[in-house]
Amino acid sequence: MSRTRLLIVGSGYTGSHLYRSAKACGLPVSATSRHPDENLPYVDSDDRIFFDLENPSTWSALPRDCPMIWCFPTRPLAFVQEFAETRRGSFPRLIVLGSTAAYNIPVGNFDRPPPWFDESAAVDHSLPRVQGEEYLRSRHGAMVLRVAGIYGSGRNPLDWIRQGRVGISDRYVNLIHVADLAGICLAMLHEGTSGEIYNVSDGTPRTWADICRTAAEHWRIIPHHKPADRSPGKMISTRKLQRALTYRMMHPDLFEALAAIEPPPSSNNDIAGQ
Repeated sequence: MSRTRLLIVGSGYTGSHLYRSAKACGLPVSATSRHPDENLPYVDSDDRIFFDLENPSTWSALPRDCPMIWCFPTRPLAFVQEFAETRRGSFPRLIVLGSTAAYNIPVGNFDRPPPWFDESAAVDHSLPRVQGEEYLRSRHGAMVLRVAGIYGSGRNPLDWIRQGRVGISDRYVNLIHVADLAGICLAMLHEGTSGEIYNVSDGTPRTWADICRTAAEHWRIIPHHKPADRSPGKMISTRKLQRALTYRMMHPDLFEALAAIEPPPSSNNDIAGQ
C-alpha cells in the first residue's frame, strides 16, 4: 500500500474507524474536525487538523496532493464548489461517502420484493448532498460511494429494535459493517475508477421482519409494534463493486456480525445464514 499521506475529512463514526484501519495498514494519515481536540482523541496530535467547510479561513490547513476521503454530507453546495475550486488539481484520489438514500423509489411502487437498484438508477437531484456529490464527481473526478446503512460496535441494529426505531415490516434494508466500509474505502484508493459511482453494502438485502424474527429467537428481543410500513425499501446491487475490487468482506453475514458485537444469551449461537 502506498505510503502517501491519507487525509480523512470528517470525524464521525465512519471517519474514526477509517482512521484506525488506515493506521493498522501502516498508512500515514491525518484527520479533520471542526473541534479536533474534542473529537479526535484517537488521532496523534500532530495529525489533527481544524477544518470547517463553511469557514474558508480553515481550508489552507489541509495538506495538498493527498488522497482524500470525504466522510460528511457534501453541502452546502456553494461551499463545496468554492472549496473544490481552491483545491483544483490537488486531488490525486478523492472518495466521497454518499448514501443509498439518494435513489428514488417510484411513487406508488409497492412491489415486494422491490427491484434491484444499481448505479444507473434514478437519484433525487433535489437533495443538497446529491448535488454536492455529483459536482465533485463530474467536475473533480471523485469516486462516489453510495453507502447502505452502517452498523458495528457502538451502532448495533439490535439496539434499534429495542428502542423501537425499527419494527416488524416487509421493508427491505441494506447494511454494511463499518469495518468493511473502511476496508472498501482503502481498497478504492488503488482499484476504484475516478468519476465512477459504486454502491456499497454487504450484498444481502433483508427485511426488517427477518431481522426482528432472528433478534427475538436468538437475543430474546421483543420488537415494538409499529404502524404498517407500505414502503418496499430497496434492494441494492453491489455487482459493480464486486467486479471493481479484490477486497473480501470481513462481515458478509449480518447475523454472525451481530453475534460478534453482542453474543446471544442463548446457548444456541449458530445463527449463520438466517
